Amino acid sequence: MSAVGGRREAREEALSFLYETELTGESIADAFAARAIPLEDYATTMVEGIDADRVELDDIIRRNLTGWRLERMAIVDRVIARMATWELRSRSDVPTGAVLSEAVELATQYCGEDSPRFLNGVLRSVANELRPNEA
Repeated sequence: MSAVGGRREAREEALSFLYETELTGESIADAFAARAIPLEDYATTMVEGIDADRVELDDIIRRNLTGWRLERMAIVDRVIARMATWELRSRSDVPTGAVLSEAVELATQYCGEDSPRFLNGVLRSVANELRPNEA
């Protein structure tokens, strides 16, 4: 499996896992313990990183929202924003364009009609903040 294909699948797996925990309020640790099949390595790394840095990630996203509040975002949109922000902040080995493209692709597949455009704008702003020389 290629790194790109593997990461794409891992992102979907992480999205599903994080969405479920956000929806149920279950802790990441409890959700991992209850899971019969472990997540892929990259998905696990992503989930653990997002869980550990959630407050900081949310602050970054909030700074880049215009006329909107993080708490008002749809759960799936919020999870995708956290995932992309985590990758932009923590994974310099993943190109900015790949992070943004994958986030928009996930939003196209799993979110409402306006979500891909909305998330693309927010995440481009996040990328400009976190990776000013690449965005």
